[in-house]
Amino acid sequence: MSTLVQYFRDIDMHDLPQVGGKNASLGEMYQKLTPLGIQVPDGFATTSEAYWQFIEENQLRDPLSELLSQLDRQQFSNLEEIGKQIRATFLEAKLPTEVQQAIREGYTYLTEHYGEDISLAVRSSATAEDLPHASFAGQLESYLNIRGFDNLLNACHKCYASLFTNRAIKYREDNKFDHVQVALSVGVQLMVRSDQGCSGVNFTLDPDSGFDQVVLITSVWGLGENIVQGTVNPDEFYVFKPTLKRDKQAIISRRMGSKEQTMVYASNGSGVFNQPTPADRRDQYTLTDEEVTTLAKWSVAIEEHYQRPMDIEWAKDGNTGQLYIVQARPETVHSTKEDLLEIKTYQLPKAGKALCQGYGLGNKITAGKARILHSPTEAHKLQEGEVLVTTRTTPDWDPILKKASGIITDQGGRTSHAAIVAREVGAVAVIGAGNATQVIQDGQEVTVSCAEGETGYVYEGILDWKESVIQLPDLPLPETQVMFILGDPEQAFRLATYPNHGVGLMRLEFIINNAIQIHPMALCQFEKVTDAAAREKIEQLTHHYPNRADYFVEKLAEAVAQIVAAFYPKDVIVRMSDFKSNEYANLIGGHDFEPPEENPMLGFRGASRYYHPKYQAGFELECKAMKRVRETMGLENVKLMIPFCRSLTEAEKVIALMEQFGLIRGVNGLELYMMTEIPSNVILAQEFSEYFDGFSIGSNDLTQLVLGVDRDSDLLSDLFSANDPAVKKMIREVITVANRTNTKIGLCGQAPSDDPAFAQFLVEAGINSISFNPDALVAGIKNILQAEKTQEATDEAMQVTHD
Repeated sequence: MSTLVQYFRDIDMHDLPQVGGKNASLGEMYQKLTPLGIQVPDGFATTSEAYWQFIEENQLRDPLSELLSQLDRQQFSNLEEIGKQIRATFLEAKLPTEVQQAIREGYTYLTEHYGEDISLAVRSSATAEDLPHASFAGQLESYLNIRGFDNLLNACHKCYASLFTNRAIKYREDNKFDHVQVALSVGVQLMVRSDQGCSGVNFTLDPDSGFDQVVLITSVWGLGENIVQGTVNPDEFYVFKPTLKRDKQAIISRRMGSKEQTMVYASNGSGVFNQPTPADRRDQYTLTDEEVTTLAKWSVAIEEHYQRPMDIEWAKDGNTGQLYIVQARPETVHSTKEDLLEIKTYQLPKAGKALCQGYGLGNKITAGKARILHSPTEAHKLQEGEVLVTTRTTPDWDPILKKASGIITDQGGRTSHAAIVAREVGAVAVIGAGNATQVIQDGQEVTVSCAEGETGYVYEGILDWKESVIQLPDLPLPETQVMFILGDPEQAFRLATYPNHGVGLMRLEFIINNAIQIHPMALCQFEKVTDAAAREKIEQLTHHYPNRADYFVEKLAEAVAQIVAAFYPKDVIVRMSDFKSNEYANLIGGHDFEPPEENPMLGFRGASRYYHPKYQAGFELECKAMKRVRETMGLENVKLMIPFCRSLTEAEKVIALMEQFGLIRGVNGLELYMMTEIPSNVILAQEFSEYFDGFSIGSNDLTQLVLGVDRDSDLLSDLFSANDPAVKKMIREVITVANRTNTKIGLCGQAPSDDPAFAQFLVEAGINSISFNPDALVAGIKNILQAEKTQEATDEAMQVTHD
């Protein structure tokens, strides 16, 4: 057997010094993984010995050393010239006869197995005896769609020359590698006809957050070089590993890319080129769910084989429909990070001229150009990173708010829509500033500071501020469960790494606004939508779905699943939709299904909607989505919560309806919770405990209804306080009843993070859990830890007194 060529069937990772990391990995996969059903195209690799024979027979060592000695290693002013001369010298040399013969033997082997008309991928892989871990990724050349033996020899020759591309020379200089000690192996692999199919790249973790329980699959039509080069926007799929292993439907997120270009083989010989993707193919997914699942399972098997996160290239042959793994390499960003988890804190050493002030949210500082918008129709004026200034926001502003680095409103309180969404998208916000739209000029540079307590300030100009870091591992979790209030799936993977016991309140409203946009009844009863523009928009959004209602179910299920998977197996308590009628009306097609109400806050909302003929079909879609998450997708850590349940009769009706829709309390571990936000919920807590497994105190609505204060009223904001004795008495009462009836009880709200005394009150009362917005988590944990320490000291003192 020739020592100048090795076949994939004979190569594994022990051969890395001879064939380089890329080819050693291909051989390892072909040897070890094809028996598991993972398809890897066959091939062979020239060895480092073949490269050194090329160098010696052409007497290139001295000319190479001479040219490299002339390299300007300070400014690299002559890098291009030196590189060009070395490559020319290599290309003028001849491939040794023995090397050509060894490559011919490999080529003959492939044609005998796959036919004379094969196409080959020819890739460079750097190697050296003393540099086994040097990857040289992206520094060398690959040649695709190589046909015929002569073209193969030419491609191998060019691969040798590519060891001295300008970028490869600079890479080795930067990393202190000796140029003349590095050899090159050429991998020759059967080319999959993905020009007629599709291809892509998989990561066995989320590349943005490092969350390692998912596989990210990206895919484009044609050859995968368009993904590698970043030329097109691919389809994306997230697959959840734990439920994948249980053979559940584990795709928790999918996003269709625009896929503008398709890279195909040149029809007149070797090479590839890009052509525009036909409109109908741009508007469909490149992979079926079954193919996504197969690729995910293969990726997990590859990760388990290598015992580390992997970056994997794959291709689908458009003629045969077969999937193949064509490359695998270690993921090198998150898998090598050793940074401790941390949260930043902010301080403004010197305040400037304050333009206005209001409720401060976000515990951060930001700065940028102010952009005054009067309605969502002006969204195009807001550039990424600018500070949005407006009178007030409603749910139809949600997609816009994510672009803003800061949010300033004239109106609204700490629990208004703008405040809630600002927390969910992680923005810095000053809410209820009164006259912000008058005192701030459009385009003016401002600094928004919410790091100075409950009051947020807007300062003139861009100021300097200090940032410091809290290491999260230094922050222990208290006995009282600390949970998140969360609605944005895009934050879930990152937030799941923070200290927490799960999600105590996941609102569906954010998802319906952003991922779905359409009123559910407009999907169930499309014929009743009267607005032509709304009808057109609904048809545009749902045209992939034969049944429009399936659009709502799939979008809601996958957005919820992304959050639930991030925190799996911890509890995620999903609150069924709690829009008010005026908010529902703002969804596409919503005006045809919502009644006009004088006071929507106390109107057609929560449980009363679910069994009413005006919304029951919409509630059925919500239930179908949750059933899919729990049963089809296998995420049983979802608990479901009913908001604004006014009476025991309503509890009976809603629970009976959920059973009718396949969500039965106690079956498959399903637990039902109730928002405790109406005085009747407290007064009849013992009776409600027979219907529900848990209560969640909604302190904002409870405060509003106990005190008779509109929570959004600027005029009455001084009266609105969860610290009011009447409110605290109600909270203590329901906690007492919950503990007596073994009903889980938590609280969702800002007060325990803003006010240590309120946290102390909750701990003393016996609360099981407290849920915080992400920006308030650290302050909340600290307040609870201090409260538990105080409570423990009090208990010990009482014990001593008793003794």
